[in-house]
Amino acid sequence: MTIVRRNLNWLFVLLVSVLVFGALSAAPARAQQPPSAAAQDGDYLLGSSDKVRVTVYGEPTLSGEFFVTGSGMVSLPLIGEVKASGLSLRQFQDAVQRSLSDGYLKEPRVSAEVLTFRPFYILGEVTKPGTYPYTSGLTVMNAVATAGGYTYRAEKRQVFVKRNGASEETKMELTPSVTVAPGDTIRIGERFF
Repeated sequence: MTIVRRNLNWLFVLLVSVLVFGALSAAPARAQQPPSAAAQDGDYLLGSSDKVRVTVYGEPTLSGEFFVTGSGMVSLPLIGEVKASGLSLRQFQDAVQRSLSDGYLKEPRVSAEVLTFRPFYILGEVTKPGTYPYTSGLTVMNAVATAGGYTYRAEKRQVFVKRNGASEETKMELTPSVTVAPGDTIRIGERFF
């Protein structure tokens, strides 16, 4: 009986060790993954080169499609420039609504939507490096395909991504789930052999 109990204790310790080791080894893999596309779309912050449609209900002359300038502003009829860079769509809508209600319109109702996102950039070992338009849900593998695919020297197991606004690029394992956000710079490295 004591031999059976001793074997069960060892089996329990072994099982707990496997579970703890598995959880610890999985944590770094999750940490290096970028946020999901859904999170990026939900928390999307406007930036230079985004094109937005602003609709002021009942005021077609104040509605239209506008670009966020390099200085982060959107120039709108009647009220002039409104800050957009670094704001969510909701915050931008509220800023436009406040500006319009400040002596121009009584209780304006404003909606805004992103028509085109700022582009992403891809360089390194791809056939056609350059600037490409962003589409919602874009992954690194889609971006490589957009750039004409890999060159024969490409390292296909890892990728370097510099997020928009970041000062350094991050090295990541290249999996189908690695997403791209508007303004990101993707670099495909060269393999050594």
